[in-house]
Amino acid sequence: MEPHASPNRDHVSTDITTLPLIETVTPIDQDALAEQVAGCFEQQRPIYPLGGCTSLGYGLLPRQEGIGLSLAGLNRLVDFPARDLTVTVEAGFPMATLAEQVAEEGLQLPIHVPQAKEATIGGVIATNWNGPARKGYGTIRDYVIGISAVDGKGLPFRGGGRVVKNVAGYDFCKLLTGSLGTLGVITEVTLRLKPIPPRASTQVVPLDDLDQAEQLLCSLVDSQATPFAVELLSGDSWQDSPGMDSGSPWHLAISCCGTDDEVSYMVGQLEQELVDQSLPAPRKLTDDEHQQLWAELVEFPACPEAPLVIQATVVPSGTTTIARESRLLDPACSIQAHAGSGIVIVRFSEFPADGLSRALVGTLQPVAAAAHGNVVILSNPSGREMTPRSVWGAVPAPLTLLSRIKNNFDPADILNPGRFVYP
Repeated sequence: MEPHASPNRDHVSTDITTLPLIETVTPIDQDALAEQVAGCFEQQRPIYPLGGCTSLGYGLLPRQEGIGLSLAGLNRLVDFPARDLTVTVEAGFPMATLAEQVAEEGLQLPIHVPQAKEATIGGVIATNWNGPARKGYGTIRDYVIGISAVDGKGLPFRGGGRVVKNVAGYDFCKLLTGSLGTLGVITEVTLRLKPIPPRASTQVVPLDDLDQAEQLLCSLVDSQATPFAVELLSGDSWQDSPGMDSGSPWHLAISCCGTDDEVSYMVGQLEQELVDQSLPAPRKLTDDEHQQLWAELVEFPACPEAPLVIQATVVPSGTTTIARESRLLDPACSIQAHAGSGIVIVRFSEFPADGLSRALVGTLQPVAAAAHGNVVILSNPSGREMTPRSVWGAVPAPLTLLSRIKNNFDPADILNPGRFVYP
């Protein structure tokens, strides 16, 4: 076991050395993991669960020295009854490997995450990560039908089951999704799968401004087409991407999937609707261009060199408002909005000159709140001004209730202490 020095807070990255680890342990199975957690509970020693280490910049910076608990040893495919459209894997199973193995049976877990070769299914669930296909396919919590974990005392527990119809008992699946490893260390999950559609196609529409974007987005609500992704894009990060017009500051990428006939119908329908509204004609991407742009859409949030990356979650009608306010804060920022879902991801070109308190707490978070949403920090390599309010915004649920739930699962507060919303 290699020791790790305490991190230098003047420079923070998503590297594992940003965590104040005394040592890192790698249990070989779920029993060994439970034993390790139980030992840390007895010693009142903090534990920092580690998956693929792709989201260490997400959440507050930990301060207490503790043990790194790597899930790399829990990387087995437990069960894959393809005809049941489910798969059971351990939490350390890499997302790219999962995609490859289920694709052999014509199936997919339609949750697209950056750095999929390193990212693990346990980490994706713990951070509640969802990609650009969220509009058409839903979120990760829609696909977790069974889950096993170890609580802060080292006691294993499970919820759900290995079949879709099994819904008895407490919904631990949804409770652990997005809990950032603070309620339990996820060890095994059963996932619902979807068939891979025969065809997918993307059209890119150049737009003059956000008013034009708003007009098109409103029209899509009543469209006869049903795209699975609607992405509003702007900024230098997209200038060399397929389908982008250098003379247009905004673009809307609309992706449809299904059978050949279904996709052909939706593509034609969208083209006609644009003509009817006197909007610019779309450019239909080739299959290779579609794949290239889709890869860029998935990877956009993972940008270690960006001085600040934030994510706003609002009602879909608030998407363009957040985009407009972000551009006012930083005219050179790059924006990706899952416009059909109200998710806006912003890469700032520089750390806000007025600081996070003014930029986020004073500006973007109130705008998001007015659109029934919130703003969180995805990454801030400098580590500056990482306060609970700047990182998580206003927490809608009463903190006393959240703390009571946390205390039931982790009474000694050893699981990822200080990283999540709890006081």
